[in-house]
Amino acid sequence: MLRSLLIGLVAGQRAMTPLAALAGAAQRGTLPEDTAGARLMAAPLISAGGVAMAAAEMAGDKMKTAPDRTVFLGLLARTITGGFAGAALAPPKRQLTGAAVGIGAAILSSYGGLAARKWAMERWGQTSTGFVEDAILMSAATAIVHARPAHA
Repeated sequence: MLRSLLIGLVAGQRAMTPLAALAGAAQRGTLPEDTAGARLMAAPLISAGGVAMAAAEMAGDKMKTAPDRTVFLGLLARTITGGFAGAALAPPKRQLTGAAVGIGAAILSSYGGLAARKWAMERWGQTSTGFVEDAILMSAATAIVHARPAHA
């Protein structure tokens, strides 16, 4: 469940980044678990859509008009993708628990991440902090989806 928790934390910061990371791993056939979510992300159209949405979100985040990540629709997207990715990375027969863990982590991360980002933006500006956040989150998401699951 650690991977479900960690990918939920990523979803709280960038809703679509978990989808892009899952898509990349699914296309390469390197997702550690064979789950319905992993198989869905392996579909070329779904995979391309996940990557495109992540790129659009990252570009939009740098705009002065970008809403806070905790507005209703932003938080809804984060809970949906956190739950989906959490389930996709959960061990077989534990997808519901993985989804719940991903959702909870996404919600907590959204609020904590917003506070941290506002603090950083006061010091270094919106664009530079956004690029740093993107790099950290994409790297983290990629590492999370490629990590070997710990089975009990």
